[in-house]
Amino acid sequence: MFDLAAPWALALLPLPWLLGHLLPPVSGGGWLMVPGRIGTDLARAARGTGRARGGAVFPWLIWGLVVLALSGPRDLDPVRALKLSGRDLAVVLDLSGSMVRTDFHLDGTEISRLEAVRKVGAEFLRRRGGDRVALVLFGSEAYVAAPFTHDTEAVARRIEQAEIGISGRATNISDGLGLALKRMEGSEAASRVVILLSDGENNAGQTDPRGVASLAARMGVRVHTIALGPKDIESAEPGERGVVDAATLRAIADVSGGSYFRVRDMADLEAVGAALDRLEATESAGLSAEIHRDWWRWPAGAALVLTLTMLWRGPR
Repeated sequence: MFDLAAPWALALLPLPWLLGHLLPPVSGGGWLMVPGRIGTDLARAARGTGRARGGAVFPWLIWGLVVLALSGPRDLDPVRALKLSGRDLAVVLDLSGSMVRTDFHLDGTEISRLEAVRKVGAEFLRRRGGDRVALVLFGSEAYVAAPFTHDTEAVARRIEQAEIGISGRATNISDGLGLALKRMEGSEAASRVVILLSDGENNAGQTDPRGVASLAARMGVRVHTIALGPKDIESAEPGERGVVDAATLRAIADVSGGSYFRVRDMADLEAVGAALDRLEATESAGLSAEIHRDWWRWPAGAALVLTLTMLWRGPR
């Protein structure tokens, strides 16, 4: 939509005519300082004398373009409001040493658990437009890789850049979940959700993950858990490594009122992403903005070109 930033500036259009008719001639100076030839033509045109009636087109056109530029022509381009879901969503991702195991397949190629999570997790976050998302990574210790933000693309890139070993190689589920809950303290979101993904057994930290899940329930935070890996403790051979504590993750989801997902292969992982996409949310109008595209340079530039043309032509 086209409009003017300063429409009052259009009142300056008749100024040369008014000066020419209402003010007496001033010797040795003038009220409006413009190049000599343009000033002479404007004065003649304003008084309606001599040949100025036919030759005043350029001066009046230049003046009109200058006034138009001063009025600030612009194009109003409203930006559609981003729908806000009213949800705070924290992804808590296990980066323990077992995530290097290559027991997933993508397009016929063996990939590690971490590579599978990178792909599906990043795509999932990119679809969370309107959510306020955060990322917590944990191994032996937990840390916030991305604080809560509406910039889902930035958080998705953090998942794609995640590396094993930066937080230790053990599995401290309690600290990872606890840190996410701490970041949700004071949140006024209508819905607060944690998505916890682990491929191992809680073997670090002093807190029972079920106790942390009880805290989540008291805070009104739902924790959806994903048990990642072909085998779990119940079905694995004694002493087998790289198995997931599915029972604990199921208990965390049950206590907090969330959902539990079992992932054994790439298809399961992608199905979980689709299921999580169907989480209900409270929508609000969101924040809108208006972007103005300024056009004053065009009339100003045209006035400059016409002025230089008149000066180059010189007096006739």
